[in-house]
Amino acid sequence: MTTDEFLPALLRGRLVAIIRGTDGKAAVAAARALFEEGISYVEITLTTPGALEAIETLGGGSAPGHWVGAGSVITAAQASDAAAAGARFIVTPGVTESVAAAVRLDVPVLAGAYTATEAVAAMAQGAAAVKLFPASAGGPGYLKALRDPLPRIPFIAVGGVGLADAPGYFQAGAVALGLGGPLVGNAATQDGDLAAMRERARNFVELAGPDRMDASA
Repeated sequence: MTTDEFLPALLRGRLVAIIRGTDGKAAVAAARALFEEGISYVEITLTTPGALEAIETLGGGSAPGHWVGAGSVITAAQASDAAAAGARFIVTPGVTESVAAAVRLDVPVLAGAYTATEAVAAMAQGAAAVKLFPASAGGPGYLKALRDPLPRIPFIAVGGVGLADAPGYFQAGAVALGLGGPLVGNAATQDGDLAAMRERARNFVELAGPDRMDASA
């Protein structure tokens, strides 16, 4: 997927699951379960042991409409390794050298930023969208304040976003949500609770669906 194709597809999916766990095989199982529940974008953070192997096993998502990306990508070398493993998008915690490196590889980037200055810098480097992180530090009101002078920058709210918080972020202008613990829980660990994660996934998918979004607009 190219950067030009990435954002329109993300605008339809609206949800990015963030898998940060302790076991690569469990991460693969969690990703597959999330796909089955209707979440199309799954990020596996490089802080997860065996993350690159998990991304390679998942084949970047393989099935049409499924995308696997690499998260917590900080260096250019990590961006290159993630792309080689088959990551179809890259997520960074900040505006680091990994952003420009991924752009050179034609891999879409969600670049982490918290201030207006960082958001503008991320887009100038070629990011497909800005990951507002940690979103919970300022809440939906802070996102709205950022968007007032920067209406053309697509923001994804990430960090402490739970089911009850989600409508507020969408109403504040988030194009999508990045969901870690409030969605995945402990599913990417040995003996993790996949059933509980599946239930949470269904709730988030229902909330982010077109009908619900139209009602909240």
